[in-house]
Amino acid sequence: MTDTGHTGVIDSLLDTDAYKLHMQQAIFHQYPNVEAVAEFHCRSDEDLRPYCNEIQAQVNKLAELSFTEEELEYLATLPFFKPNYLEYLESFKLNSSHVDIDASGNQLAIKITGKWIDIILWEVPLLAIISEVRSSIRYPNASADDAIEQLKQKLKDFYKNAESTDMSQFALVDFGSRRRFSKEVQHKVVDFLKDNMPHFKGTSNYHLARTRGLTPVGTQAHEWFQAHQQLAGELADSQQLALNRWLQEYPDSLGIALTDCINMDAFIRDFDLRLSQRFTGLRHDSGDPIAWGEKAIKHYESLGVDPKSKTIVFSDSLTLNKALAIYKHFAHRINTSFGIGTQLTCDLPDVKTLNIVIKLTECEGRPVAKISDEPGKSICHDEEYLSQLRQAFKIVNS
Repeated sequence: MTDTGHTGVIDSLLDTDAYKLHMQQAIFHQYPNVEAVAEFHCRSDEDLRPYCNEIQAQVNKLAELSFTEEELEYLATLPFFKPNYLEYLESFKLNSSHVDIDASGNQLAIKITGKWIDIILWEVPLLAIISEVRSSIRYPNASADDAIEQLKQKLKDFYKNAESTDMSQFALVDFGSRRRFSKEVQHKVVDFLKDNMPHFKGTSNYHLARTRGLTPVGTQAHEWFQAHQQLAGELADSQQLALNRWLQEYPDSLGIALTDCINMDAFIRDFDLRLSQRFTGLRHDSGDPIAWGEKAIKHYESLGVDPKSKTIVFSDSLTLNKALAIYKHFAHRINTSFGIGTQLTCDLPDVKTLNIVIKLTECEGRPVAKISDEPGKSICHDEEYLSQLRQAFKIVNS
C-alpha cells in the first residue's frame, strides 16, 4: 500500500510523459502567452469524490517540486531541447492555484486554468496522483509483486502466441504513467521488462528514461491540435498549421504525428506529400487499428511514399496480445511500434482499471474539441462548436 498521507505520490517533475515537455518547449518558443483551460473527466462508472482531500494535498506537494540540476543536465544531452528552454525550466514550478478541485457535484470535477505553458505539465502527474490515491485506498493489500506475477503470465502467453512469428521488428514501449496503479508498480514493471523482454524498447516517462537508461518516447498529444483550432485563422486550416508548427520546432526529430484529433479521413486529407515525407510516421489512438493502419499504408502508396520507410505507432487500449495481432497483420508492410499503458502498469488481480483523462477544453477563451475515430472520446460542452468543427473538416457522422 502506498502511504500517500505522508509522502508525495510524485517526487520528480520528470515523472511525466515525454510529449508534455516536447509540447511545452514548442509553446515556449511559439505561444508563450496563450491562455488555456483543461478539464478532468472520468469515463469509468466510479465515484471519485471521496478522494478529493487527499488529491488536493498531493497537488499542493507537487507544486513544491522543481527540476533538479541532474535532471536538467540529462535533458541537455538530448538533441532536440534548446538551451533557452532548459534555462526556463530551471525556475519552473507548477502553481496549485491553477487547479480547482471540486467534489460538490455528482462526480469529482477538476479544472486547470492559466497560460498554456504554465498548465501543460499538470496533466500526467495529476492523473497519476488520482490513480494512486484511489488504488491505495480501494486496494490496500495489492502489491507490485502481484503486478509482476500477472506480467510474467502475460509474457508467457505472448511468446507462446508468437512462436511461429518473426519477432525481429516487434517494439514495445511503456506508456503507463497516467493510469498506473502506483509509481512503485510502474517502476517494477519497467524494470522487469527491461531485464526480461528483449522487445522492450523504451518508455514515455522521462524519469524512468533517465534513471533506467531507456529511450524516451513521445511527440505530441491531442491538445497540440486542439489549441490550433483557435490559433489558426480558419478552423479548416488548424490541423495543417499544427503539423507545420511542429516541424518548425522539430525539423529533424520527434516526427510521429497523431492522427485522430478530428479523425483519420480528415487527417489524411491534410497530410499532403510534403508532410508525409517530412514526418517519420503516424500514431493511432482511437478506432479500429487494422482499418486505420490500412488507410495509412494506402495513403502513403497513393503519394508514392514507400510505407516501409515509415512507422505507425499504436497506443489505444492495447494488451500484449492485441499488439501481437496487429504486428502480425502489418509485418513486412510498414514498421510498427506499440505503446501499452494501463494494461502494463495497472494490471493486478481483481483490480478494476480506471479510465480517466484530462483534456484541453478552451484556448484563448474559446472552445476546442477532439472528435476522434471513436464515439465517446470527445470532451466539449459546446454543441454549436462541435457542429462547426464537423463542418470545417467535412465530418458526416461522428
